[in-house]
Amino acid sequence: MKSIAISGSPRENVGKRDAKELRYQGLVPAVLYGGATQTHFAVSAADLRTVIYTPVVHFIDIEVAGKKTQAIIKDAQYHPLTEQLIHIDFLELDQNKPVTIEIPVKLTGTSPGVKVGGKLVQKLRKLRVKALPKDHLDNIEVSIESLEVGKSVRVSDIKVPNLTITNAQEDTVVSVTTSRALRQAEQENRGK
Repeated sequence: MKSIAISGSPRENVGKRDAKELRYQGLVPAVLYGGATQTHFAVSAADLRTVIYTPVVHFIDIEVAGKKTQAIIKDAQYHPLTEQLIHIDFLELDQNKPVTIEIPVKLTGTSPGVKVGGKLVQKLRKLRVKALPKDHLDNIEVSIESLEVGKSVRVSDIKVPNLTITNAQEDTVVSVTTSRALRQAEQENRGK
């Protein structure tokens, strides 16, 4: 999985007034937890754009006061009106502990059901996956080569080595449904 490096500066004071002052300076209050101690720091909002506003999942290499840590985003809070990022939580990764991350689904191939007029419906764009950090993938590929009209791929059909998908096994990931045009064509054929 890809990594992005960001650096932050430690926060001396932790509180509402301090956090508000940081936001005026274009910084976002952040916390890194999951390790031996929690680290409160501030990071530039511009540095976080490449991490937050992307469908791609990244590991983040955080450097605060000379200490480097690999982490993932656990939570991000936004202002209700301006949608400005106001706080972000990072979870420190332990290479020996499994971590759960949402990974994008990438559809591959061409469905024969779509070729005859069916409609491709992707119900899940991300899957919750639990694995060791070294085993996580950039995306999970799902082949739609065998999808006919009325068929679907469920979570239980996806097998990826070293990964455990934690979504409900009966959830549909992608399906091919009958389109309105195909339904009309079938009705016209029945009428003849």
